[in-house]
Amino acid sequence: MLASLLLAVALANIAQPYPDLAFLQHIPTVALVLVAPWLLRRWPLSTGSVAALWLFWLLHTLGGRYIYSYVPYDAWARALTGGTISGAFGWPRNEYDRLVHFAFGLLWTLPIREGLVLRHKIGRGFGLFLAFAIIGLCSALYEIFEWLLTVVAAGDTADYYNGQQGDMWDAQKDMALAQLGSLGALVWAWIRNGARK
Repeated sequence: MLASLLLAVALANIAQPYPDLAFLQHIPTVALVLVAPWLLRRWPLSTGSVAALWLFWLLHTLGGRYIYSYVPYDAWARALTGGTISGAFGWPRNEYDRLVHFAFGLLWTLPIREGLVLRHKIGRGFGLFLAFAIIGLCSALYEIFEWLLTVVAAGDTADYYNGQQGDMWDAQKDMALAQLGSLGALVWAWIRNGARK
């Protein structure tokens, strides 16, 4: 999985359409791949949890290629079906970044809970509550980090880098979608636990 992430980053940078900003998007993925062997030895996770995190990082890498705001999913849909996703849902902007924020909550909640349960020996229910809270905290901290990074590093291109696309409520919507994704993971865990019983 780690090798495939490095391959994905390499492929995402072939004929890079946004070379001035895309490198900022890929730094976290490359850093993760470098420290992941140590992290997984220190805090081992199940294959399912690692696969969920891997899927999130693949989504992020695809978004990074197009600095999120320009992922051409409408062009892909038009080539396959003749219609667009934005047209079908009435979206006025590119929504790929919102998908990834939702995926953050959905795909990170259960691995975080697993890590808390294994490392700190807390109950599974309390672990879910803490994972939900951690998703909210991380989402808020990321939006603050993104704002500071764009002020310092991106300058005039800040709106393009952080995917705001003119929406003054972008940060709040992104955080809400992360929490909604986390809630989806909680419901999934509750259903799965009920099915086991």
